[in-house]
Amino acid sequence: MADEPQSPETPDEPQEETRPETVAEAPVEESPVEEPAAEALPAAEQAPATEPPAAEAAASEEKKASEGKKSSEEKKKDVIPGADLEPIAVEPEERPLSAEERARREAEEEERRAREAALTGEADEEEQAARAPAKIEGDARYLATGKRKRAIARVTLLPGDGAFVVNGRPIEEFFPRPLHQTTARQPLATTGYESTVDVRVRVHGGGISGQAGAVRHGIARALIEVDPELRGELKRRGFLTRDARAKERRKAGLKKARKRPQFSKR
Repeated sequence: MADEPQSPETPDEPQEETRPETVAEAPVEESPVEEPAAEALPAAEQAPATEPPAAEAAASEEKKASEGKKSSEEKKKDVIPGADLEPIAVEPEERPLSAEERARREAEEEERRAREAALTGEADEEEQAARAPAKIEGDARYLATGKRKRAIARVTLLPGDGAFVVNGRPIEEFFPRPLHQTTARQPLATTGYESTVDVRVRVHGGGISGQAGAVRHGIARALIEVDPELRGELKRRGFLTRDARAKERRKAGLKKARKRPQFSKR
């Protein structure tokens, strides 16, 4: 009974008065929140009705883009690198021809033209007009020496009607190939003395090609003795140039001039 004065009725009364106030205030605050939620529901319900087509379109676009990327990557893998580049045409630099090479090409060209003219039976009138005959008067003799590789030719020019004798035989017999005949006669055909002088040659050493070059070199030197003004034309065509190219001699211990024996370890 002594505990009755300390009953919780007195302190609970103010708490009971405040509780209803908080409870009353809570619905007032929640009511405006519930109203927009109720209004937002129809919008949320309507959104799925309009959004699926856009979402499907976006998804399809993404699929197409991914497929396009995959296909482009596959194409890139299949394509060889640099296949789409255009090739650049690089023209090789032409090496300047030496006098000997120019003379050889001219001899081949003249021999071809002569062969074609013999087949057709026609001659170039312009060449005949350009090669005016020149005669050597008296009993003049013009001597010269020509060299090529290991061949040495001693040439004598004298007035005549175009006879060409090499080592006592006609040139057609000594040089069976037309190319060698044309090579030997090149200086005479160029200067116009082909049918106005006789040529006598003594040649030895070397091979058939070197001997033809030596005869040409000796005839060109002899023609300068006949007419010094021919030097420019003969020099320009390379007939006066001493071609010093020759086969290199074999060395001791080597198989040839430069070729070495194969190395053997055992």
